[in-house]
Formats: sequence, C-alpha cells, structure tokens
Amino acid sequence: MEIFEVKNRTIILINRLLEVWEDSVRATHLFLSNEEIKNIKKYVPKALERVSYLVIMKNENNMPIAFMGIEDTKLEMLFIKNSERGKGLGKQLLNYGIENYNVNELAVNEQNSNAKEFYEHMGFKIYKRTEIDEQGNPYPILYMKLKK
Repeated sequence: MEIFEVKNRTIILINRLLEVWEDSVRATHLFLSNEEIKNIKKYVPKALERVSYLVIMKNENNMPIAFMGIEDTKLEMLFIKNSERGKGLGKQLLNYGIENYNVNELAVNEQNSNAKEFYEHMGFKIYKRTEIDEQGNPYPILYMKLKK
C-alpha cells in the first residue's frame, strides 16, 4: 500500500475515486436513499478537484482503495472501498493526515455511527452538533476536534 498526495487530478483518477466514494457511501451511509446518493454523487467530482489536499492510498495493483481530502487542518472527506474496510486503512490515512497536514478537526454524520466511533477512538471529541447537514437536509452533523 502506498499513501501520497495527488497534485495532478486527472479525469481517470477522479472517476476511480468516485467509484471508491460510492462503494463506501453505499456501505456506510445506510440512512441515505438511492436517489439521495445519486444526487450527492453529482457534486463529488468538483469537491475532489477543489479540495486543497487530496491524499490517496493505492493497492499493489496501483488502484485507489481509499482517499481523504483536507482543507487547512480540517478533514473534509475520508472514504475507503468497502472490501478494504476493517484493515486499518482509515487509521493509516488519518494518522498520515494528522502527522503531515496537522489535521485536528472534522465533521461526521451522526447516523454514521461506525465513523463516529472510529474518530472517537482516534482521539477526536464532539464539540458541536447540528440538526441538519450543510445542504439543509435532516441529517445531524457532529463536529469534532482532536483532543490534545
């Protein structure tokens, strides 16, 4: 496995990361309908293009299996291909972000309890909760900071 920041965000790479994103979301965001996932998917390529730091993890076949996006010191996204979950990849990626980009803040869907528990295990603590997400949908968001 290799972890590195991507500077050249080709359409091929964006499409491969979009596949990882959708696979991950369908496995972890069970509160979203199929229609909602399809709608959100339209905006993911732009988010991947615009995020300041895009860090990916590739497998031995040179295929992306996980990625994260970072803005300033905030983790904006972290997605792992479903077949690769439970192997410590999220921990490796997040630690990489903390060590190399000073990641110390993030937001997570409250209904994604596995992610919430993972971030808590990694030392993040909730400091704020909203009833709706950034798009105004009824999905509570938990804002977390890394406990020093």
